[in-house]
Amino acid sequence: MSNVLIIAAHPDDELLGCGGTIALHAMQGDKVTVVIVCEGESLRYSHEGVGQQENIYSAAAILGVTDVRLLGFPDQQLDKYTLTEIISPLEQIVSEIKPEIVYCQYGGDINRDHKILFEAASVALRPIVEYLEVFYSFYTVSSTEWAYPRTFIPDTWVDITSTIDKKLEAFSCYKSEIREYPHPRSIETLKYSANFYGSQCCINSAEVFMTIRRVCRNGKTPL
Repeated sequence: MSNVLIIAAHPDDELLGCGGTIALHAMQGDKVTVVIVCEGESLRYSHEGVGQQENIYSAAAILGVTDVRLLGFPDQQLDKYTLTEIISPLEQIVSEIKPEIVYCQYGGDINRDHKILFEAASVALRPIVEYLEVFYSFYTVSSTEWAYPRTFIPDTWVDITSTIDKKLEAFSCYKSEIREYPHPRSIETLKYSANFYGSQCCINSAEVFMTIRRVCRNGKTPL
């Protein structure tokens, strides 16, 4: 059993980037903690919101995750905080969870919150965290591919053929975030994207990741 930490900027990012992989970890008996940094609704939906907290927990339950942490930073306003204000709660969670495996938003996305969160997470997960074995960044549709220059280069493909349906079902909890095809955040496009990445390695469906750091301690070799 591994301790797995998912760090996402906004509600639904965790699903867009690694929903199928989260479900795989849960099925394997790993202890999965999902951290959502921003509340994800005040900017676009006023203070009345669209029930994102309920959506987060509903989606997590479908994936098999019971440990969800909401940091509650205002949507699209991470640039109003000092980096240490964002690093501090992440460090506390990392210290508590002691994750061997971490997945976080990619730092080259078009979304400013994603960039800042990645920078904060990189500090919270610097090499003094002696239990961390691998730190991945994930691809977030409608954000990673819209950035320029496009610098996300995957080096890890995870077969989510057995969990793609769970990923799509969980994403369906975020009704306010679903768009009509051919938008990247449509149900159809998420399935097609998984098929596309899977076909690169001759499997049905996949999610892709970019390795930020892999540490092989005590004489171990990479898997």
